[in-house]
Amino acid sequence: MSLVIQSLPVLLMGAGKTLQITALAVAIGIVLGLTGGLCRLSKRKFFRFIGTCYVDFFRGTPLLVQILIVYFGLPQILRAIQDHLAQAYGFPVIFHNIPIFVASVISCSMNSGAYIAEIFRAAVQSIDKGQMEAARSLGMTHAQAMRYVILPQAFKWAIPPLGNEFIAMMKDTSLLSVIGFEELLRRGQLIVGETFDAFTIFLEVAFIYLVMTLAFSRLVDYLERRLKTGD
Repeated sequence: MSLVIQSLPVLLMGAGKTLQITALAVAIGIVLGLTGGLCRLSKRKFFRFIGTCYVDFFRGTPLLVQILIVYFGLPQILRAIQDHLAQAYGFPVIFHNIPIFVASVISCSMNSGAYIAEIFRAAVQSIDKGQMEAARSLGMTHAQAMRYVILPQAFKWAIPPLGNEFIAMMKDTSLLSVIGFEELLRRGQLIVGETFDAFTIFLEVAFIYLVMTLAFSRLVDYLERRLKTGD
């Protein structure tokens, strides 16, 4: 019990990092997802192709692989480009590596955005086609109809799935421990390395994850009930 109490402040700091990364990833993912979802719905083949490639790649490959590509692979490419520019044009060499925090946000945001893109695509398609026709009959352009009529209704439909995506991403941030980002699981691993009591610490880590996910699950359930009441 004493080990649980002593390690709790450190683990709670890791939980704070977990929530920080999750909030940033989902917030940026909403922007990427909305863009990707609209591209998937576009009548232009080029935009549909770009949106489909983005969604298929990030949904079809493991988040762990994406983290490793961003943290280890992307700097290799950027350094090669930088070295070429330095040799060819004399540009100064200023880039070395991507900070762990930045790599964590990029990889989680890109992954979350792919799933959110499908959420928004489904939300827009769930809106009755008569809504678009009515807006166009009032003289709105397609873009105006999407902005003022379709998307506000789609956002309401998308709130519960977005809450579920937040919960899923909160658990998936544990994969960031492989690159040394000190979120909740990584803090637990460091404590285990000092105390050699894996069962106690990892059980405590699991309990903290459980508390966070249950809290947000209850919040999502509450939002779903409120939205159904509004309907």
